[in-house]
Amino acid sequence: MSIVIYAESHKGAFKKVAFELASYAKQLGSTTGDSVVAVSFGEANAEELGKYGVEKVYQIAGKEFNAKKYANAIAEVVKKEGASIVLLPSTTDAKYLSGLLTVGVGGAFVSNVVELPVSTSPFQVKRTSFSSKAFSIVQLDAAIKVLMLAKNSFGIKESNVAVSVEAFSPSAVTSSLEVVSAEEVTGKVTIADAEIVVSGGRGLKGPENWGMIEELAKVLNAATACSKPVSDLGWRPHGEHVGQTGKPVASNLYIAIGISGAIQHIAGINSSKVKVVINTDPEAPFFKVADYGVVGDAFEVVPQLIEKLKAFKANNN
Repeated sequence: MSIVIYAESHKGAFKKVAFELASYAKQLGSTTGDSVVAVSFGEANAEELGKYGVEKVYQIAGKEFNAKKYANAIAEVVKKEGASIVLLPSTTDAKYLSGLLTVGVGGAFVSNVVELPVSTSPFQVKRTSFSSKAFSIVQLDAAIKVLMLAKNSFGIKESNVAVSVEAFSPSAVTSSLEVVSAEEVTGKVTIADAEIVVSGGRGLKGPENWGMIEELAKVLNAATACSKPVSDLGWRPHGEHVGQTGKPVASNLYIAIGISGAIQHIAGINSSKVKVVINTDPEAPFFKVADYGVVGDAFEVVPQLIEKLKAFKANNN
């Protein structure tokens, strides 16, 4: 028996979530007695997954993501391996294909999983609920369990094993979806992959003041983000809007600058491990959920923070 993971990659390199998923699967497999098998699309170095416990990789040619075709291919591997557990990362692509995959294997699905199973007989997992405000224990009784692991919930743990790589050609599947073109932002850390996110709100007063947000992000090797009002005003692209109605964030560090903290915004970033708030209003709702808070003018605080961080990095290089 085996545990099958979807090892997501981009431009020929595995994403961090692929290694986290492999680490989770390896530890789970040590309990259930299952080996870890990965499905990889594209040209990423499949042998790299062996460092995190993957024993076999089915490598499938093709670069353009198609939810129906990807789900079908993973389902074929699941059936071929006789797997009872399938692991998916909490990414946009995986969320698109999760429903198709679950139906394809006749399984049960649960998202936002944050820990190894509470019990394997019966099979019960812990997940976040109510926009990460609570936890719940979910029991899956289907023969095949499809779990979507919450980002940054488990971490990466090395466990070197010998890995075999097999070129795999799944059955042809027709799809009405056709990728005509794709545009990508280059030279910036994306919100999806960021360990640190620096986010700005209306407290910055205008798009002309965004330079200090970008400079702070550059110093921290972080992604830039914004609140919904900022993207609605056209100060920043909608792709940077984070929150319940935008992109969810589960970074290790989230810095909110000039954001009061509407409930929808907090709900969308609540999974971040450490939250830092800089705001002139001591009564801003964000301070109630922040791990650290600075009551002060962003135009005074942020430049000083950038200066201190640059000095710290210079002294530690």
